[in-house]
Amino acid sequence: MDEKRGSGGPEAPGNGGGTDKGLSENLDARRKRLDAELSARRKVEPEGGSNREASKGYALAVKLSSEFIAGVVVGVILGYMFDRFLGTSPWGLIVFLLLGFSAGVLNVLRSTGAVAQPGPGGSGKSGARGEDDGN
Repeated sequence: MDEKRGSGGPEAPGNGGGTDKGLSENLDARRKRLDAELSARRKVEPEGGSNREASKGYALAVKLSSEFIAGVVVGVILGYMFDRFLGTSPWGLIVFLLLGFSAGVLNVLRSTGAVAQPGPGGSGKSGARGEDDGN
């Protein structure tokens, strides 16, 4: 039955000692081609690496946007309450809206490390690298 399929094994009729070398070279060529294809696929399709980085990016975007929006919303609520109790409409809302906007921007900059974090005694980290300011 193996003779009809032509398995090409060493037991097959007609295979001499010279074909073993040819089979070995053919096998080596196929291995090299397989290694090249596998390495190309590994470079093209990293397993989950891009998904993790994308999810980190989305998490950072949600964090930064929520910090900014929270600052603005708190400013609007405080301004509305200020105007409501003191009757200074619309000036309290305008002033506290601007303060909330500023606080939101400052929170975003602190989260990204672009501005020093407030620390005990007024000294904090300087910049994103955490270098001391020399004091």
